[in-house]
Amino acid sequence: MPRFFCPQPLVAGTTIALPEAVAHHIQVVRLAPGDVITLFNSEGGEVQASLVAVAKRSVTAEIQAHVAREAELPYAVTLAQALPEASKMDWIIEKAIELGAAGIVPLAAQRCVVRLSSERAEKKLAHWQGIIVSASEQCGRNRLAQLAPLQDFNRWSSQQDLHKRIILTPRAEQSLADWARHQPPQAITVMVGPEGGFTEAEEKAAIAAGAIGLAMGPRILRTETAGLTALATLSALWGGM
Repeated sequence: MPRFFCPQPLVAGTTIALPEAVAHHIQVVRLAPGDVITLFNSEGGEVQASLVAVAKRSVTAEIQAHVAREAELPYAVTLAQALPEASKMDWIIEKAIELGAAGIVPLAAQRCVVRLSSERAEKKLAHWQGIIVSASEQCGRNRLAQLAPLQDFNRWSSQQDLHKRIILTPRAEQSLADWARHQPPQAITVMVGPEGGFTEAEEKAAIAAGAIGLAMGPRILRTETAGLTALATLSALWGGM
């Protein structure tokens, strides 16, 4: 059944006009009045809706039953990813959403090749938000992951919060898998460097601020592989796969 993000109240028995992007998609795939779709608004659960009218520029639907279904991990994992080259960030975000990431934090680290101006960063954030929406629609999640603004790595890593922070580094003696086996499931943030990795100074500063340095095993993983492998590892050990 087609699934769409619809950021408005979804009350059973009401008829609503669907957002322009959703209406366009429905027209493209040639759905017709009477067809049933699934809608979610990131407030929990999903609803079934029956299409009432499909016009050239608008679509209306009648909201039916609410289904209290969730597909979230039982603990929150935030992926703090240093900007990679080209379009790798698109792929990383899409797959991180499929694997259950609750948040994405784009980081500007010293070895990042990509440098974004404020204007370009805003455009990228809007683009990445669209990827989060489409990936959530595809994989069956009913809550959108939080996307943070682009952060300077040093300033961001020096902040304090309630979540444990893991910085992935091949210099660490303990692996993420070994650490997770001896920890209860919990909210954590996983920090992944760019193609050249975090600098030694960045790692030391993050660890001094409370981060835990962990490795991903004996092999060096690419930046687009490391965070996703970490998410899959935690899901396998803590549940949620």
